[in-house]
Amino acid sequence: MDEEAVTDVRRRLREHPSAILLVCQVGAVLFYPFLNDAPVGRTILGVVSMLVVGLALWAVRRTPALNVVAFSLGLPALVLTVLETVSARDDTVVLISSLLHAPFYFYVAVGLIRYLFHDTHVTADEFYAVGAAFTVVAWGYCYIFQAVEVVWPGSFSGLDASADPQTWFNLLFLSFTTLTNTGLSDIVPALAHARSVVMLEQFTGVMYLGLLLARIIAMASERRNR
Repeated sequence: MDEEAVTDVRRRLREHPSAILLVCQVGAVLFYPFLNDAPVGRTILGVVSMLVVGLALWAVRRTPALNVVAFSLGLPALVLTVLETVSARDDTVVLISSLLHAPFYFYVAVGLIRYLFHDTHVTADEFYAVGAAFTVVAWGYCYIFQAVEVVWPGSFSGLDASADPQTWFNLLFLSFTTLTNTGLSDIVPALAHARSVVMLEQFTGVMYLGLLLARIIAMASERRNR
């Protein structure tokens, strides 16, 4: 590959941070089942998680969000990602990590949504930001589920009786099915606190879809008026 082609690839990557974030999030979902729960798998997952957090920080820099807030939440989340990889069975580490990751991902999601609404011209990266914002919200609620599971053990139950407490990937699966309102998950909230959080995510999923539809209709109307 010549120097001009490399420069073009770098330029495209800089112009589409949301696309890279989305691809990384989807890739983590697809490759996680191959990692199992072995130490090597947890290490690889930790590296991928750090990469996702770093990409989220990079992506949110292009949005109207406050970078200082994003970095104040994101950098400690990176540190806790490493600690959680080493001490996956330590409830204190898992709880603190979850309580840092959740607000960070939600803040990134808010930044991406504001990015979608900040002008009347839709760019290619804004299309990718639609998917990236969705996956980021799913990640955020997954970490809330994980925190709830640590504080109130047995909050989530499923057909897999061996998964007690529920694994992070099981909770991510529950988060995606809840956010999309498909109701296909075999994992259910068993305790009151878990059900409260699940209801909030269901509401978030409906509102996210409503915001996108309102945005599309408003842009179509404005273009027609012009």
